[in-house]
Amino acid sequence: MRLVVIVLVACVSWSCGGERVTQMQEPEGQTGHPLSKLAAQSRAGRAAATVTLLRDGAPVIGAAVEFARSVSGRTADYTEFAGASNTTDENGRIKLELSGNNVTGYFQARASNDGVQIGSWSSIPINADYRVLVNLPIGEKARVTGSFALSEETIVFSELNWASAQLQNRIAQYIVEKGYGYSTDLIAGSTLPLFDSLRKGDIHVFMEVWLPNQDEGWAESQAAGEAINVGPSLGSDWQSAFVIPAYLQEQYPDLDSVEDLKEDRFKSLFATRDTGGKARLVSCVSTWACAEINAAQIEGYGLSDHVHVVTLEDADALDADLRNAYENGEPWLGFQWGTNGRALLLDLVRLEEPEYSDECWETNKACAYEDATILIAVHSSLPARAPDVVDMLRAWRFDIDRYKEVAVWQSENPEAGIDDAALWWLGAKSDHWSGWVTSNAAAAIKTALDANEIPDGWPEE
Repeated sequence: MRLVVIVLVACVSWSCGGERVTQMQEPEGQTGHPLSKLAAQSRAGRAAATVTLLRDGAPVIGAAVEFARSVSGRTADYTEFAGASNTTDENGRIKLELSGNNVTGYFQARASNDGVQIGSWSSIPINADYRVLVNLPIGEKARVTGSFALSEETIVFSELNWASAQLQNRIAQYIVEKGYGYSTDLIAGSTLPLFDSLRKGDIHVFMEVWLPNQDEGWAESQAAGEAINVGPSLGSDWQSAFVIPAYLQEQYPDLDSVEDLKEDRFKSLFATRDTGGKARLVSCVSTWACAEINAAQIEGYGLSDHVHVVTLEDADALDADLRNAYENGEPWLGFQWGTNGRALLLDLVRLEEPEYSDECWETNKACAYEDATILIAVHSSLPARAPDVVDMLRAWRFDIDRYKEVAVWQSENPEAGIDDAALWWLGAKSDHWSGWVTSNAAAAIKTALDANEIPDGWPEE
């Protein structure tokens, strides 16, 4: 592999053309955050750049990078920032960090191969406390594509209140922090308010957008340019409000349809002293979009006089309700979905419903759910701020079979939490996740795992 060196040289106090930097005019064809101070007014600080090196539109891979500030009449001192060397990844991208005095100014850059210069660029604005995003196409002008405050580098994930989403968060946070060097954080809550936060930009990554459950909000976010679909999450999944244990259907083979719940003999199976003779049906969590859908289905099927709906406070309570009934061989009727850990591990049956159709769904919803499509969404600002993270999420492939591996491991290790499960999967399945990341990131992640490091953004269990 040939070695390519990029050198960034700050033009401090005087611009490289000899003109004093006083008016902070943008170079022709380039954009960026205006310089916050005259370059001559040096102060200790930190700045950063995400550089993409290109040749004829293709990334230059494996480039070694070093940079230095330049003062008119002096030889550039590369030792000042000697600790910042690194190599460009498979996307031709590298993140550079500057700290010390004079990190604000216009920078020059040059690239060399085996000591032979192959490209040079000028007038790249760098500001203390900011990261600049810049493309360096060989033979063309540098193109600054944006900048943002370093204080805004934290990538915030939506902490949805069910296990698969939380596990995917932990895995993604580990990769983002240990592989790509960003800090992460979480905002916890339920589906609808968290999705509103994504649309507003308070959250940047939403690991499970369920459609059609969130069709309305998703369509609005697309029309407003607020959220971007970066690819599949768990894939396609079933869901139903009319699930029973398989052992119950074996005992009562005629119980196979939602219409059967209108019969007294089957209603009595699920009735409790609190339901007034109606069948007890455990719906999904009240703050999930499916709660409204399930209510519409019950009315559409004419079941309002036959079932008593129970809503629980979170997914753990829903799982516990099913588990307790299942372990005791008792009747149970309620909502489940295919990627829920209990549904993956227990033998469950869905009562028959009329087949999904768009016409039905747009009217009374007296039909089965369409299989859900589960997406990963990011806020529209993230591709510019963290293109390497978005590249990783576009390559993400954590499907139902992968999640089932974790569910089985958790069932064998009941004392383990979500964090433990994420660490187990990352350690045991590096051949899978390493395909999502650059080779540099993969090496950094494996080093962190070997050292038993934990991401700062993980919540305390």
